[in-house]
Amino acid sequence: MKFGIVIFPGSNCDEDTVYALHVNLKQEVVKLWHKDKDLKGCDFIILPGGFSYGDYLRSGAIARFSPIMTQVIEHARGGGYLMGICNGFQILTEAGLVPGALVRNTNQKFVCKNIFLKLQTKNTLLTSALDNERAYKIPIAHGEGRFYADTKTLQKLNAEEQVLFRYCDNNGNITEKSNPNGSLENIAGVCNEGRNVFGMMPHPERASDPDLGNKDGMFLLNSIVENFVYL
Repeated sequence: MKFGIVIFPGSNCDEDTVYALHVNLKQEVVKLWHKDKDLKGCDFIILPGGFSYGDYLRSGAIARFSPIMTQVIEHARGGGYLMGICNGFQILTEAGLVPGALVRNTNQKFVCKNIFLKLQTKNTLLTSALDNERAYKIPIAHGEGRFYADTKTLQKLNAEEQVLFRYCDNNGNITEKSNPNGSLENIAGVCNEGRNVFGMMPHPERASDPDLGNKDGMFLLNSIVENFVYL
């Protein structure tokens, strides 16, 4: 399996993502510069976290128009796999590749801490190998991570099992107190209708090594690798 990590000016989680996939999961990984016009035969594209273009205008608003996004969008609309993490999730919403929007946290502050996630569907490549009953500890780091969508969109996301994760406490309870940013219905990640584009605010690549004191992120990334071979 070949992963492509897109690097924008201001990306700062690209090397973490490369390390988690190449060193820990032994996968082939290439870096894709934002001005590239070739995805180099990658099977799975990742838009990493960071502050693309300094988060000017809105987070992800400028990166959405980077030259490489033409190929990324074409890849996704053709059924190719694509994942956006944090700033990458913001770019996905700006490009209309997943429903909803990411807006300013309700406390109007940048939040950086470990949170817990509860799986909402196993019907995707990203989640099929995960445990329904487990609360996964994954870090967040964002100022504009509050998921928002209108009522009709929320109803569709729930009906079609497009909600990937919800924020929960360490026991897996989905509560208002466990919501770190005010996201509607505690939503932390969603996918598109085709179930090949995934967006999530938490950073699995930052929880993917024993030296970091947390390996829960590896369960998410490994789910991609384990299940891709069966497609």
